[in-house]
Amino acid sequence: MSTLQSRLAALSAERLKGMRRGIEKESLRATADGQLAMTPHPKALGAALTHPHITTDYSEAQLELITGVHATPETCLEELLHIHQFTYRALGDELMWVSSMPCNLPADENIPIGRYGSSNVGRAKSVYRMGLAHRYGRRMQTISGIHYNWSLPEVSSEQYFALIRNFRRHAFLLLYLFGASPAVCTGFVAGRQHELQPLSANTLYMPHGTSLRMGRLGYQSEAQASLAVSYNGLDGYAASLQEALTKPYPAYEKVGIVNPGGEYNQLATSLLQIENEFYGTIRPKRVIHRGERPLHALRERGVEYVEVRLLDLNPFVPIGITAQTLRFLDVFLLHCLLSDSPPDTPQEIAALGRNQHQTAAYGRQPGLMLERGGREVALVEWGAELMGAFAPVAAVLDATHQTTDYSDAVRSAQALLAQPDLLPSARVLAVMKADFADNFTAFGCAYSRQAREKVLGLPFGAGMQSKFEAMTEQSVRDQQAIEGSDRIPFETFRQQYISAERLALSTSAIAPALATV
Repeated sequence: MSTLQSRLAALSAERLKGMRRGIEKESLRATADGQLAMTPHPKALGAALTHPHITTDYSEAQLELITGVHATPETCLEELLHIHQFTYRALGDELMWVSSMPCNLPADENIPIGRYGSSNVGRAKSVYRMGLAHRYGRRMQTISGIHYNWSLPEVSSEQYFALIRNFRRHAFLLLYLFGASPAVCTGFVAGRQHELQPLSANTLYMPHGTSLRMGRLGYQSEAQASLAVSYNGLDGYAASLQEALTKPYPAYEKVGIVNPGGEYNQLATSLLQIENEFYGTIRPKRVIHRGERPLHALRERGVEYVEVRLLDLNPFVPIGITAQTLRFLDVFLLHCLLSDSPPDTPQEIAALGRNQHQTAAYGRQPGLMLERGGREVALVEWGAELMGAFAPVAAVLDATHQTTDYSDAVRSAQALLAQPDLLPSARVLAVMKADFADNFTAFGCAYSRQAREKVLGLPFGAGMQSKFEAMTEQSVRDQQAIEGSDRIPFETFRQQYISAERLALSTSAIAPALATV
């Protein structure tokens, strides 16, 4: 019996049934003709600062819909659907853009940054976003995706880091299977160097691309490329982030904290303003207490779950993701957890970065080679090896839940290795060519309208509407309570929040948390 098989056999059904997941989904608000909505966050959706399920990500026009924690993929997606149903009813004629790559954007400086009210914590969230604008530009921040939060009972921090190392090794397969952003509006790259090819007058693409979002155009940062973050354990991970969060970075020192007009430019001059600025395909996470820094929470109480961050929105699905995709992710993550996971090295970390870029830009190219252990291996060959290893994992999950759904999810994914034309990224290009004269904006508008009509056409009872309206009203009251409880000036708040002491030592709740900035 293999090590994987023996570890699988040792997992009780009860523990497997304790697997939990949740979703965070970002989507831009867009006008009917595919322009970024310039309207404020709709009042009917409550306060973005405090609403438990509906907030904004970077931009005032970038919705983030958040489920609770769920025991099954079905209940998770049911809640995500309910949040969509309520949200669409509050949007009037506006659309939720169904693609990860954005709709038509205004000039960079006119992309509206999220606003969260007059409290110290609300102002800090906006200042953090202003810092991102100075560091990376606003356009990059409008790219949207899905984050999948996942946990299993009785998993130690050491085991979660082993999972993370394997996830990073095998992440190319998820980009290949679920990447759905091979094209973009020409305006997105105006003034930037890029390797995209023209598809039509207003559309650029990569012919074999899977996910521009996860490639060189997406969430990338040359400054962060200097960060040598190791995932060999919590102590090393925390130490490398601590330095990035506390050591001044010359280029950002030049930007300064406050401009001559008295407006804040950023929260801090360090390489990272706060933990969430660190870009990665997966993050170790821990639910934080009020006023607590995420890094402090990890150090104090260990890893509680992982956040998978590389999933594109599926534009062919009204809520952006399917139950079959969630089940495949469950198999993938459980395999990462149970497989041997040697320590990473700087050489391997560099190779994994190259594999990510290769798959994002050229993933469907016949014969594409990736790097593994200092040698070249074909993407489809490596993918097929992994699919074979997933089969027993899926079988155990099927037996636990008395279904065939997990094995079906793996079989469907396996078929796509041999049929790249059926991948979401290939389908986007094929549909754009067949129905929209290779026009990305026209494609996005049509599928965004279709998603809206499908979701609004589903039953949504008065009780559910009332429940969400009550949440909206409560969120407004909660924001007002936070604004009424501030006792210190913003500058004092800022200095206390970014202090090195808050990262390492137990502290009282000096300031409300910025966990979701």
